[in-house]
Amino acid sequence: METLESELTCPICLELFEDPLLLPCAHSLCFNCAHRILVSHCSTSKPLESISAFQCPTCRYVITLNHRGLEGLKRNVTLQNIIDRFQKASLSGPNSPTESRHSHPCQFCEQDPPREAVKTCVTCEVSYCDRCLRATHPNKKPFTSHRLVEPVPDTHIRGLTCLEHENEKVNMYCLVDDQLICALCKLVGRHRDHQVSSLTERFDKLKQTLENNLTNLVKRNSELENQMAKLIQICQQVEVNTAMHEAKLVEECDELVEIIRQRKQVIAVKIKESKVMKLRKLAQQIANCRQCLERSSALITQAEQSLKENDHARFLQTARNVAERVAMATASSQVLIPDVNLNEAFDNFALDFSREKKILEGLDYLTAPSPPSIRDELCTASHDTITVHWTSEDEFSVTSYELQYTIYTGQTNFISLYNSADSWMIVPNIKQNHYTVHGLQSGTRYIFFVKAINQAGSRNSEPARLKTNSQPFKLDPKTAHKKLRLSNDCLTMEKDESSLKKSHTPERFSGTGSYGAAGNVFIDSGCHYWEVLLGASTWYAIGVAYKSAPKNEWSGKNSSSWVFSRCNNNFMVRHDGKEMLVEASLQLRRLGVLLDYDNNSLSFYDAMNSQHIHTFEISFLLPVVPTFMIWNKSVMILSGLPVPDFVDGLASDLQEQQQQQMGLCRQESPYLTGMKTCH
Repeated sequence: METLESELTCPICLELFEDPLLLPCAHSLCFNCAHRILVSHCSTSKPLESISAFQCPTCRYVITLNHRGLEGLKRNVTLQNIIDRFQKASLSGPNSPTESRHSHPCQFCEQDPPREAVKTCVTCEVSYCDRCLRATHPNKKPFTSHRLVEPVPDTHIRGLTCLEHENEKVNMYCLVDDQLICALCKLVGRHRDHQVSSLTERFDKLKQTLENNLTNLVKRNSELENQMAKLIQICQQVEVNTAMHEAKLVEECDELVEIIRQRKQVIAVKIKESKVMKLRKLAQQIANCRQCLERSSALITQAEQSLKENDHARFLQTARNVAERVAMATASSQVLIPDVNLNEAFDNFALDFSREKKILEGLDYLTAPSPPSIRDELCTASHDTITVHWTSEDEFSVTSYELQYTIYTGQTNFISLYNSADSWMIVPNIKQNHYTVHGLQSGTRYIFFVKAINQAGSRNSEPARLKTNSQPFKLDPKTAHKKLRLSNDCLTMEKDESSLKKSHTPERFSGTGSYGAAGNVFIDSGCHYWEVLLGASTWYAIGVAYKSAPKNEWSGKNSSSWVFSRCNNNFMVRHDGKEMLVEASLQLRRLGVLLDYDNNSLSFYDAMNSQHIHTFEISFLLPVVPTFMIWNKSVMILSGLPVPDFVDGLASDLQEQQQQQMGLCRQESPYLTGMKTCH
């Protein structure tokens, strides 16, 4: 019955024929399916009636239509009768061929026996029951792109034939829907307008991708195994260190207990010795008091007996001696009656171990200090020094600090950067919370770490990126044109028509119109920023040049110099004799120049309005020197300045503009790889 059903199935809709047409090639096709084929061949500007032929989807025979179109083809009445009887037979019992065809077990169920599958996912190549389908294919990406069909017995074998045309072998791959298709799918199916590739091409590409991904996965697994081995080693080290620390704890506590026991014995002996000494002293005092008391009692008795004598002569004879003795005893009472010292009662003796108790209560194992924090707002810089300031939450537990620094290359993986120890400079044993590093490159960004150290270990601060200031410079009198006058400590240059007598040197600007001067430094690294106060000058050229640049012509007229220039109301950039107009304000009074030698760029800014004017991209081959030319008035330079904040803020915007303007760039020289404007 399954074979019969396949013979009665339309090759287009994959359902039983409905109103089948008998084609001249003896194959059949649903009327609606044939109509869809004609519609698929029809363009928006071409009516359906104009289609006069189409290919049979089974054998590719060209079917020619007359003026009646599809109505001119014969109906396959015999086939329709067979289909009607087949459908009646299918509905006659539960074991019909149609029902048995759909009876396939779910390949995802864990219960035994599994439930009946309701759909097969062509993407997953698995048949699912309704419950498993809802669990594994929720209505969200990426599952919404999975292709679900009626259950098939073996999707892997079935996948070798077209899912839409069962009798057709797959022989191409649809790149739009990412699935195997047959020639009919490309010819008349829904993949007709899709981009396809051969199976071999797709096989090679997918195989290469899978091999690359597999290689990466194997590499990642190897890295994970190494990482896991390191973690296991750390766990083992934790066990060893814990046992060592526990033993050390017992040892240290036993020593403390022994010290307390020994001190207890010493203090107890001292108490006993003090007791014996004090009691001996008190016993001596008691004996002295008793002796004095006995003498006084005898004298009192004798005096009382004398007072009982009534005979004056006898009384005078005996009482005089007694009276002298009583008077003497009374006068010497302080000697006869010793003082009682209350301190001898041990009342001023106390045992106070409160401080020691607090110390014992605070006993704990020593930990590495908290990471210090670099205070960017307190750090300062010059053109060759940076002073780093930092703070620490537990400063009293820190034994010393260690400062580490290196040139910042733009790498964002600080862990990897920190592990590359060869490039780091280290300043050890710092006792204060600040340090000044000398001998740095000017105009260069550095990255700093501070390490807090004690006996238990150390911890690093977060990285801080700090930058030295630009290289300061002045105008070099030896290079100034003889009609220029330098003043203000060689920071101001002024056009002076009165010809001054200056000796001619190869370094000096000469020639008519070459009224220029150069800076007194050559720059071969770092990022440097200076500004030029233009005043009322309306004719000038400012930029950089190689030492070999000619001195008898305008800067920018050769391949060794790059300048921004103003000629009255026109602003332009110039290099190698090529000029390009740029937009700038006529009120431009302060020109900012940013030379980033390491990143091969020279930028000009309206410093007062924080606006970018132009950037040269230059592959520097030699050191460059700042150059200045004027044809009227005067200008003053301000060098050694930090890069303004607005320059960093414009950096990201500038990169995007550079890419957009790359098509307008002029690459006339090996030194110039791009010229861009910012409007």
